[in-house]
Amino acid sequence: MIKNFVEELTWRGMIQDSMPGTEEHLLEAMRLAYVGIDPTADSLHIGHLVGVMGLRHFQLSGHKPVALVGGATGMIGDPSGKSAERNLLNEETLQHNQNAIKEQLSRFLDFDSDAENAAVMVNNYDWMKEFSFLEFIRDVGKHITVNYMMAKDSVKKRLSSESAVGMSFTEFTYQLVQGYDFLHLYRDKQCTLQMGGSDQWGNITTGTELIRRVDSGKGYALTWPLITKADGTKFGKTEGGNIWLDSERTSPYKFYQYWLNTSDVDAEKYIKIFTFLTKETIESLIEEHKEAPHLRLLQKRLAEEITTMVHSKDELDNAIKASEILFGKSTGEDLKALNEKTFLDVFDGVPLTQIAQSEVENGLDIIAALAEQGGFLKSNGEARRALKENSISVNKEKVKDDYKITTADLINNKFVLLQRGKKNYFVLQVV
Repeated sequence: MIKNFVEELTWRGMIQDSMPGTEEHLLEAMRLAYVGIDPTADSLHIGHLVGVMGLRHFQLSGHKPVALVGGATGMIGDPSGKSAERNLLNEETLQHNQNAIKEQLSRFLDFDSDAENAAVMVNNYDWMKEFSFLEFIRDVGKHITVNYMMAKDSVKKRLSSESAVGMSFTEFTYQLVQGYDFLHLYRDKQCTLQMGGSDQWGNITTGTELIRRVDSGKGYALTWPLITKADGTKFGKTEGGNIWLDSERTSPYKFYQYWLNTSDVDAEKYIKIFTFLTKETIESLIEEHKEAPHLRLLQKRLAEEITTMVHSKDELDNAIKASEILFGKSTGEDLKALNEKTFLDVFDGVPLTQIAQSEVENGLDIIAALAEQGGFLKSNGEARRALKENSISVNKEKVKDDYKITTADLINNKFVLLQRGKKNYFVLQVV
């Protein structure tokens, strides 16, 4: 059964522009639509998620999603919204990246079932690699005028006086290559819709123009708004860089924290875009949140839904436990359950001192650990006073002045967490 895809995306705030007739076209029968994905890394980041969610909604509406990995276009670089060209990748790296991306996409899209609308993944390198330059300019280039290409915003921006870099011929031809992808998929798979971020509108409509001029056919275009944050900072970025879907690059804890820390304004927008919760559920959550904003119900639900979807329920539970280590009541057992990456993420910015393995093997006196060895407290006297006040903990357990740190205290065989009071943390790392 076909559901109204455009209506679904509209209430979620996920449509910027669409070509006239797109909604009607999609209601007539099962259609194919594609989204291009840049394969310059072996993981997607959350900037890709709007496109992935768009494809998932498309599949849930009864249509067939096509994920196009831009192996060929990844070798060129897209000028849209960028001020410099990309690094070019070799074939082996592209193949590795494609496999990793498909693995991530399969958490959202059904590639494997026998359903008529099972998702497919394609790589434009497969049809571009045999295309000679002469054939391309003869068979594709002649159909699109330079005037048409120059009128695109992505080109205008790069050629304007504001851009010090200018634009290479390679990048200028990007919209022709992307346009040809649409024509190829239209011919090969009867794909009639291309979707992407609003900065892709010019490239997408070049494809619809090629379909019209070369095959006298009809292609459609739909874009979503580029995601912004209410405070003007860039969505999907932290001081440490991109928020990746790969747990090796961004731990589930950090991923969870990113969504948990969104502002009220952003959370209200993001919960519609980045979850599959129904309109009724979201509207009641927004109302509940407005009644008690300090409980951060929207942020919590958003973080829970998206962390489970990208990672798993187990990883979500671990991320919540890790969050409570800093802010709630947790035990030494909870600490020891953290893997090294999560431990370092949780205690990022906490003072850290390295000590020799032999010190711990012999039993490190707590006063020495706090003062002369660890350097967390200024003197042995201060360490003794803090211990007398019962304000010192080792791995969340209160200790007395006769305590010795041994290998039994090590978290991940290399860390010991010292604490004074509720909020002053110090980390010993055994080397």
